[in-house]
Amino acid sequence: MFVISGATGHVGSAAAKELLAKKQAVKVIVRDAAKAEAWAKHGAQTAVGSLDDAAFLTGALKGAAGFFAMIPPHYTALDLYAAQRKTADSIATAVKTSGVPHVVMLSSVGADLPAGTGPIKGLHYLENVLRQTGATLTAIRACYFQENVANSLAPARQAGIFPNMTGSADYAFPMIATKDIGALAAASLMSKPAKSEIVDLEGPSYSNRQAAELLGKALGKELKIVEVPAAGRVQAMMQGGLPEHLAKVFDEMYAGFQKGIIKPKGDRMVRGKTELAETVAAVAGAKAA
Repeated sequence: MFVISGATGHVGSAAAKELLAKKQAVKVIVRDAAKAEAWAKHGAQTAVGSLDDAAFLTGALKGAAGFFAMIPPHYTALDLYAAQRKTADSIATAVKTSGVPHVVMLSSVGADLPAGTGPIKGLHYLENVLRQTGATLTAIRACYFQENVANSLAPARQAGIFPNMTGSADYAFPMIATKDIGALAAASLMSKPAKSEIVDLEGPSYSNRQAAELLGKALGKELKIVEVPAAGRVQAMMQGGLPEHLAKVFDEMYAGFQKGIIKPKGDRMVRGKTELAETVAAVAGAKAA
């Protein structure tokens, strides 16, 4: 049996569905009992509780052959890093106590760095505490999510603009679809490596100008790219609704990418194939429904 956390999110749900399609025994962890019912109808076992509850998670992992672990966004926390560490410590305690032999973890490019990476810093912490549990760890260091284009939906719809915070709007960088991450997570669970490894996961490369063109096409309008300079990023994100402390956290991540310190450094590379046009169309359609 494989245990999947984050089953109500993009990546966890994709991993669980892939495993079920492969006729694997799956247990999903959800916080909401109502959402557990839907998974039960698909043939999955369910465990309702929080990843921050080490005793609950230990019980959920007993007898499992593998565990897909991730840290939830925690974007309502007053201290993002503290919330990330709390969840990471709970996960590590449960993994060690339960004796689950293999953990596949959703990590991120840049997780090799202890600082200067914004929210990625919490994944650096989780990787390291999991390595101390004795379980074999497959850390999937994914690149920028294609689904992040959803962050530009509101300004695109309301003002016809696409904010660019990456420096040059013509700079192309890898973007991965979350369904490709879920597929790799499922495949990794079904094929435990001989030793712990770090897997870099990249998708096709696109610039924000290309992303804006695709989003505009999906929305039926031409979008104007608005360049947001580094000095104005925090204020722009706050105007978009982020609390100041979160805006500063994400600003640090953007700065890390611009400095070139956030880059693949894994043991091997896997490349996803989903094109951004497919993801943008799905995101725009889902938000419109």
